[in-house]
Amino acid sequence: MRIAMSRKRIQFAVAAAVSGAVILAGCGGPTETSADKATSNLEVMSWWTSASEAPAFKVFTDAYVAANSGVSISNAAVAGGAGSQARVDLAKRLLAGNPPDVWQTFDGAATAAYVRSKQVRDASSAFGNGVKEAMNPAILDAVTVDGKQYAMPTGAHRSNVLFFNAAALDEAGVAAPTGDYTPAEFVADLEKVKVSGGTALCLGGRDAFTTVELFENVLLAQVGADGWQKLTDDKFDWGSKAVTDALGTLDTLLAYADADADEQSWDQAVAKLASGGCAFLTMNDSAYGELVKDGATESSVGEVAFPGTSDGYLAVVDVFVAATSAPNAKNALGFLATLADPAANLEFNKIKGSVPVLKNVDVASLSPYQQSASEALWKGPVLRSITHGEAMDPAFTQGFFDGVSAFVRTRDTSVFAKKLSEAVNSYRPAGH
Repeated sequence: MRIAMSRKRIQFAVAAAVSGAVILAGCGGPTETSADKATSNLEVMSWWTSASEAPAFKVFTDAYVAANSGVSISNAAVAGGAGSQARVDLAKRLLAGNPPDVWQTFDGAATAAYVRSKQVRDASSAFGNGVKEAMNPAILDAVTVDGKQYAMPTGAHRSNVLFFNAAALDEAGVAAPTGDYTPAEFVADLEKVKVSGGTALCLGGRDAFTTVELFENVLLAQVGADGWQKLTDDKFDWGSKAVTDALGTLDTLLAYADADADEQSWDQAVAKLASGGCAFLTMNDSAYGELVKDGATESSVGEVAFPGTSDGYLAVVDVFVAATSAPNAKNALGFLATLADPAANLEFNKIKGSVPVLKNVDVASLSPYQQSASEALWKGPVLRSITHGEAMDPAFTQGFFDGVSAFVRTRDTSVFAKKLSEAVNSYRPAGH
């Protein structure tokens, strides 16, 4: 089991390119274009290309075109799990001074990095008409820098989720997990599935983020929501026993991973779970939208919070930002406003498997799983993901990926600590 090296190189390129953009900002940054000038085009870059993602995103582009019939949208989507390749392509365009009008990123530190490098414009005007007041406070905070909003969320995915195939568990004589499912019970059930001859744990190892998410969930189970807050506040001891124990648990779980994990993308792993080809899968619940597309039902595939993490909502929040030098700035800000339209937002989340972050979007028509996920979001606490660059800056995030990759390759906890230490030594949290 390994983390695909090509994805690692991509992540390194992203971090290097963002750093380059910051250097450019030191030279004055891009010139801000007028948001008052009417134009007839809009270029939007995203990484949503899977069977559930593409039709979900089309809801927003269709809604924008319907309200702006004179504007033609260019959908510059780039395939690659969690935006691995899209962010590389974007970074090259930023360095060349040729950004798309709008692009996809994550909230928190990921957005703040673009703000610091002056690559994105103030989008506060898109937060009128009650949008700001309706937004989940923790997520509003994650798109706000110095009192201004710079990114519009589309919805929230919960990352600390464990999915299971009911028939596969039944065949192995394993009872379906419930809300009080413990880490020890999880390992015991993985062993039962393995002994029965089944594949215990699906993993889309070809997309590096899936293995890193697995470790992130294990670490959250070790430190809890309070510990996670210390982590994101840069008050966490990365040399602690909790980290060593989490790495030990990761080692244990990977022993149950699908033998084909290295060759599978995240959505292929999800399809395997849907068909009963494995018993468990853990990743953010963008998997839910894919499961539905793959024919899974609420009775065939179930889910619980990842064992030991039910007291928090580890959020993955996709957002869109508008380029400072956008050729079609007026349309860019209009598109961001469309993302918060209640009707479009509801339909998007229904297909994507995410949940709205606006309290004026009625979730009653969403699936039972999504309604429970929405309840967990609003109950909180909402925690930011390291894997998706929300909790830490790009340099630290790269160190986290490198550390997990090195550990998976060597199973040596000191190697993880070394890789992470290299990042921590140069890291300063956003706002500190």
